Amino acid sequence: MRDAVIVEAVRTPIGKGKPGGALAHVHPVELLAHTLRTLVERSGVDPALIDDVIGGTVDQVGEQAMNTTRYALLSAGFPETVPATTVDRQCGSSQQAVHFAAQGVISGAYDLVVACGVESMSRVPMWSNVPPGKDPFGPGVAERYPEGLVPQGISAELIAAKWSISREQMDTFAVSSHRKAAAAWDQGLLDAEVAPLEGVTRDECVRPGSTTEILAGLRPAYHDPVFAERFPQIEWNVTAGNASPVNDGASAVLITSSETAARLGLRPLARLHSFAVTGSDPLLMLTGVVPATEKVLRRARLNLDDIDLFEVNEAFASVVLTWRQETGADLAKVNVHGGAIALGHPLGASGARLTTTLVHAMRARGARYALQTMCEAGGLANAMVLESV
Repeated sequence: MRDAVIVEAVRTPIGKGKPGGALAHVHPVELLAHTLRTLVERSGVDPALIDDVIGGTVDQVGEQAMNTTRYALLSAGFPETVPATTVDRQCGSSQQAVHFAAQGVISGAYDLVVACGVESMSRVPMWSNVPPGKDPFGPGVAERYPEGLVPQGISAELIAAKWSISREQMDTFAVSSHRKAAAAWDQGLLDAEVAPLEGVTRDECVRPGSTTEILAGLRPAYHDPVFAERFPQIEWNVTAGNASPVNDGASAVLITSSETAARLGLRPLARLHSFAVTGSDPLLMLTGVVPATEKVLRRARLNLDDIDLFEVNEAFASVVLTWRQETGADLAKVNVHGGAIALGHPLGASGARLTTTLVHAMRARGARYALQTMCEAGGLANAMVLESV
């Protein structure tokens, strides 16, 4: 059976997703075009050979509407004959793009394919695709969940309460993320994955001087008297400091088979070993990373101890700490170059960003197996295992 390997992986620096952010002036199509252009330049492949470009974007409206991925490849100078599609699995959109791309290579549908993603949260804010007064869920969901679903921030609070995760634990984890990201930048460990854009060379949200004392002074980010009455167990410990920021960024991964890589003279960075996707409680919403991890390990026929590195998206510190409690994973192996709390979380770009960081970290640290997983709105999660080659 054919395999699927990653032969190049790049991302933009990640900017603050608000007016005045380092990349706020860049149209989302151009953010993604920059990574696509860099991907083919660094790999040396002829873009005419690319069978498809699969991109992830969450808020597909306004400047991110009309199949953003297609216009990004045209802006990047790819031939008009190269097709593209844009997918939405919420925060895991571009990880799902990686899954689809790899599965297409393994099946023989593709020889050379790009998985990518973009989100400009400064220009297209979260929930822009839901006009005021419109219901994106419908009457059947309302009937099934008569008390109503909740925003992600409330889910993060419910998770912290259910798993008894304290404010101090979450703040300590967040500080660690910033310190690891700052150290990775200082040691040049992120240079190979980042494609500087218009003078922006580093991720904008990394705070090397962050401390638990500073974070302890932040107010709860999601306190709401209605939810406080409905969920008296919530202690309101989730803050802007122990959750991911809003961001702008793009990422792209080039995937092919070992056979095609050899024919084209491409050097594989890692093999895409196994995949899983799962649903979970849409009220807690963000706990799917636990069953997704278990599922992908079963499919890979590996144990947790076989995994040398983990990338678990830091949407909220409570999510990663819950995952760690349930799996027993060693936090020293998790997000070793910093996670989304520090590096940033440009929704549709984050899945391929995690993959990009992970494959470069695997090579830098001599890891054999690595596992990536992401929680996603609506009670979803993706997971995959990578293997060194």
